[in-house]
Amino acid sequence: MADNDLLAQEFERNRARLRAVAYRMLGSISDADDAVQESWLRLSRSDPDAIANLPGWLTAVVARVSLDMLRARRARHEDDAGGSLPEPVVSVGDGEADPEHEALLADSVGLALLVVLDSLSPAERLAFVLHDMFAVPFDEIAPIVGTTSTAARQLASRARRRVQGATPAEHPDLKEQRELVDAFLAASRNGDFDALVAVLDPDAVFRMDRGGLAQGPQEPIVGAEAVARQVLARGTPLARFARPALVNGAAGVVVAPGGRPIAVVGFTSARGRIIAIDLIADPEKLRRLSLEAGS
Repeated sequence: MADNDLLAQEFERNRARLRAVAYRMLGSISDADDAVQESWLRLSRSDPDAIANLPGWLTAVVARVSLDMLRARRARHEDDAGGSLPEPVVSVGDGEADPEHEALLADSVGLALLVVLDSLSPAERLAFVLHDMFAVPFDEIAPIVGTTSTAARQLASRARRRVQGATPAEHPDLKEQRELVDAFLAASRNGDFDALVAVLDPDAVFRMDRGGLAQGPQEPIVGAEAVARQVLARGTPLARFARPALVNGAAGVVVAPGGRPIAVVGFTSARGRIIAIDLIADPEKLRRLSLEAGS
């Protein structure tokens, strides 16, 4: 077998991990795929005999590519505020989906955590993702960020405090998550304000991303009663089109009138209540749904 074939096989063994690193860095499946592809191109132009630890080398490369992409994105949108949510990882139905997508879904992180990660600086996000999520040592993180090991440790520590302060422990039981979502949908369909408030945490937050459809940034709505009013005002007519789905590994729904997805809704629950609702109606982020979903 040719050396290039062996190299390609080794790369494929690492692809799922690389995609997971890039997705946590970028919050976008399409951008993560671009970062992974760029990592392969850099590997194909490198001398494999000079690479002592290929998995570590590839992780560093995809992290560096993702960091550059994140910095470029921040530079383009430095004046934007609010309204943008991560591209969701969605699975609908019982059909077969792409194995890479299923791997990403099985190892995914919640939308609420990705929202918090997006509030970090690019360097903080990289240090936290690599160290806390993938156990990469700080002395390997430091050269990627262009700093010292001590400074990389401080970046991860600051990020960790932000994450811990903003993301309560989520409800791990998928069956109970689904029961909460079903109760939310039933109250929405029936226009039952009190039942809706009862299933929401008092400090529940509702975030919406309509992409280019929105007239300016969409600020989050906070508080059970305010969220319930928003849901009943805009969501009741569409609640009957909600189809159960896994959204970033948690119970969620796809809203699809006539079978055409117009929104993905992710739910974060804790303490027996829904604490966050993330509605993604950006056409660009929904474009891949029919390709990715197992339907």
